[in-house]
Amino acid sequence: MHRFYLPPDRCAGATLTLEGPEAHHALHVLRLVIGEVVTVLDGVGHELRCAVAALEKRRVTLAVRQRRDLPNPSCAVTLFQGVTKTRSMELVVQKATELGVRRLMPVLCERSVPQIGAEAAPRKIERWRDIAIEAIKQCGSPWLPDIAPPRPLKEVLAGGVRAELMLVGSLHPGATHPRVAIEAFRARHGRLPADAAIWIGPEGDFTPAEIEAICEAGTVPISLGPLVLRSETAAIYCLSFLSYELQAAAA
Repeated sequence: MHRFYLPPDRCAGATLTLEGPEAHHALHVLRLVIGEVVTVLDGVGHELRCAVAALEKRRVTLAVRQRRDLPNPSCAVTLFQGVTKTRSMELVVQKATELGVRRLMPVLCERSVPQIGAEAAPRKIERWRDIAIEAIKQCGSPWLPDIAPPRPLKEVLAGGVRAELMLVGSLHPGATHPRVAIEAFRARHGRLPADAAIWIGPEGDFTPAEIEAICEAGTVPISLGPLVLRSETAAIYCLSFLSYELQAAAA
């Protein structure tokens, strides 16, 4: 079934309207016909089953047939991603969305090659959000992640980083297996965490001083194995593991 995205404020009525790129895709790529059934996602946990009611030159009208309110994930995961080069950062946004991340915080680190300034930030956020929208349409997730403006690591830490379980991918000695960190949390609290955060460094990883500052904020260093992974691979690895351990295990 074809999927479309509309923001929540445009999903309240008995009829919905596709305009702009969504309408173009429906009219000229998918070539929808009257009566065809499609799905609309609002990005905040709702899925609407609709039938095509009218086709115009630049607009498609949909009649809502069914609304489903989908439950929140059992653990809300935030990804603190050291900003990487354009293509790898876009891959991280896409795959993080598919893997159910609820919030993406792009972090400007000492070794981040693109140091995104205030003027470029809105364009980057818009591009990343477009990628995330396409990702939820592809995978069927009703949750569109909140993508924060890129900020320097010191500023992120100064603002206070809060999650019940905080992990950072690390190649440094003493890093533990991620399952050990999760089981230690379960042993202390008798349950899995309601929210978690994972830190992944940029190309070249975090500097030792950055790792130290992140750990001082209460973050547990975890090992991703003996191989040196690319930043985007490390993010996908960690989010996949957390999705399995914290979502599937709680289902």
